[in-house]
Amino acid sequence: MTSTTARFEGRTAIVTGAGSGIGRATAVRLAQEGARVVASDISAERLAELTAEHPELALVTVAGDVSTEAVARQLAAEAGDRIDVLANVAGIMDGFLPAAEVDDATWERVMNVNVTAIMRLTRAVLPKMIEAGSGTIVNVASEAGLRGSAAGVAYTTSKHAVIGYTKNTAFMYAPKGIRVNAVAPGAVATNIEAPWNSEWAAGRLGPLMQVVIPGVATPEQLAAAITWLASDDSANVTGVVLASDGGWSAI
Repeated sequence: MTSTTARFEGRTAIVTGAGSGIGRATAVRLAQEGARVVASDISAERLAELTAEHPELALVTVAGDVSTEAVARQLAAEAGDRIDVLANVAGIMDGFLPAAEVDDATWERVMNVNVTAIMRLTRAVLPKMIEAGSGTIVNVASEAGLRGSAAGVAYTTSKHAVIGYTKNTAFMYAPKGIRVNAVAPGAVATNIEAPWNSEWAAGRLGPLMQVVIPGVATPEQLAAAITWLASDDSANVTGVVLASDGGWSAI
């Protein structure tokens, strides 16, 4: 899916998780529509592949752990004096571990990447957006943020937190001209590791997922939803959770 529009001409965007999957598709889509994109990922190798494949696009890369304060500040600094778009896409799964089986390391890592990273990067960019009187933030939640039967307990908790964070931030900064929304994907064809590390969860969730999941989306389909929320086309939309799940949320 290639865009020929220029909705982001002259604008600067930050995209996390840009080395693969939804983040990569979003970074490419924004850049194709005219944005200068600061692309972040934990993998320097994947970022190098991204820029090598798209030398024609305005892509600046920052490799590092986006859940750390240092990387959040680096991304905001690389973006420059004005930040128009922030797409918080980076995320990890939890092995479908339920409450009786989840270990501290899994819980803490999932919460750090899926929630704390969003908080730190949003905190880093908001002063520039407030000064400009405009800006859009799009957070990637999940179908697991809408129900309790789509993942393990850490991932489910983290994505519910993303939705709460999105709604509160949208309310707080609406008077400043800043819009904050979330997209909730269902199944997407990405390289995020999602092993079944719990026999109990596999028995509970496995049969259900075979029945209720409508299909697997492409990263480009999610990028289209994210860039719409980030663009002026959604100027009257803030504080919403847009399900892009093939109808899963309607079941």
